[in-house]
Amino acid sequence: MKTESAGNGKAAQTVEPGLDRATIEKAYARWAPVYDLVFGPLLDMGRRTATNAATRIGGRILNVGVGTGLELPYFDKSHEVIGVDISEPMLRKAQERVDREKLFNVKGLTVMDGANLAFADGSFDCVVAQFVITTVPQPEKTLDEFARVLKPGGEIVLVNHIGAERGLRASFERWFSQHARKLGWSPEFPFKRISDWAEKNGHVRLVERRTVPPFGVFTLMRFSREDVASVRPAAATA
Repeated sequence: MKTESAGNGKAAQTVEPGLDRATIEKAYARWAPVYDLVFGPLLDMGRRTATNAATRIGGRILNVGVGTGLELPYFDKSHEVIGVDISEPMLRKAQERVDREKLFNVKGLTVMDGANLAFADGSFDCVVAQFVITTVPQPEKTLDEFARVLKPGGEIVLVNHIGAERGLRASFERWFSQHARKLGWSPEFPFKRISDWAEKNGHVRLVERRTVPPFGVFTLMRFSREDVASVRPAAATA
């Protein structure tokens, strides 16, 4: 991994080897025609868990890594949703879904890099990202952007596979990572990367961490955006 220094109170940025934007765009351009068939049922519980958490927050929601928009029908229709993704072929599928299912609460779908969001500070009540943080070249910079565009009191909602810390699964994930990067993701990504980011960012607080049923392969993480003076560490639950 390559680490770059960061100023202005932001976390140091670690660049994932083998995960650059061009590689990711090519990977998801290949996935776009079959993504719903392959990953629809497989990741559905994670999507529902994330959108349920976002719906409880409500207001204006930014969905980063919206992909083909499989989760868009799950958002409450009274909440405004903006979706962004770096893959134009995936977004075309998402727009077809919005049109077909008349999802009038989806106000925009835009090609955009999560690490460089073109929104003003404090634009959203919730930022939700399913299966995103392990697929981006600069996870900490991306998370900094999530926190920046979030209103005080708002929440970042993440659902992701988090790498095992030890044992056979951890060994397998380290071995498989060299192949998985060609598919556009990093299976050995540890939770410590995220918790370290939260501590260094200084504006967010972990409010929930739990595995997602039925098999506990994915983890839900919620962070509240707070004033610096009010941030306190929170105990995580497995």
